[in-house]
Amino acid sequence: MTSRRARRGAAILALCLGLPSVAGCGGSAHRSAAAAEPSTRPAPPVVMFLGDSYTVGERGALPETTYAPATARLLGWQVIVGGRAGTGFVAHSAVGDAYLNLFEGQLGWRPAPDLLIVSGGHNDWRFPPAQVAAAAHAVLERARRRWPGTRIVLMGPLWGSAPPPQKAVAIRDALKPVAARLGIPFVDPIAEQWITGNRRNGTGNATLYIRKDGTHPNPAGHRYVAARLADDIKRLGLAHPVRGQG
Repeated sequence: MTSRRARRGAAILALCLGLPSVAGCGGSAHRSAAAAEPSTRPAPPVVMFLGDSYTVGERGALPETTYAPATARLLGWQVIVGGRAGTGFVAHSAVGDAYLNLFEGQLGWRPAPDLLIVSGGHNDWRFPPAQVAAAAHAVLERARRRWPGTRIVLMGPLWGSAPPPQKAVAIRDALKPVAARLGIPFVDPIAEQWITGNRRNGTGNATLYIRKDGTHPNPAGHRYVAARLADDIKRLGLAHPVRGQG
């Protein structure tokens, strides 16, 4: 009897050693091995934004509530937001920073992202369109040289009412060819009529999405802009950008 029990115990032990996942005889070892295995889930894309108050938030607004992180949430990106209220390709803040300096100080020293979205032109309407176009070319070319494998998208001026003033349209018309010359996709909120009507007149979707200042999106407006941008990004095939591909 003792010999029979010994043989049965040895057989069970051999089974456990051969199949460590069998419950009660190696489950903990199996779990430890599984925990040590590297995850096969791909890392989410790293996407950077460079922009003005629409992108980073106007004074008193929280940057995490703007369309930039909202777009990242919709598309599952890791996001880094750079820029400053009141700035543009030529327009600068009180400390003298336009986009080129902001790119260098906030973004350009970081490891290369998968995608860079540059949104601007709203604050540049006071400047000659040719000057704005030259400054935009300098920013985009600097980013392309710094990060050769990073995809870049240029987004034209956002405007809080429609129709926008002719000077804003002229800036948009100057930026679009810059993107074409550099082979960079151009997203055009003015042409796509993201914002319609005028909050002050109680017309269009501006009454839903624009603050009382008549310029900046409210929280619902930022979510709306994010949804429109996400649709364009999907259309461009960049919802899942990978540095060095495309």
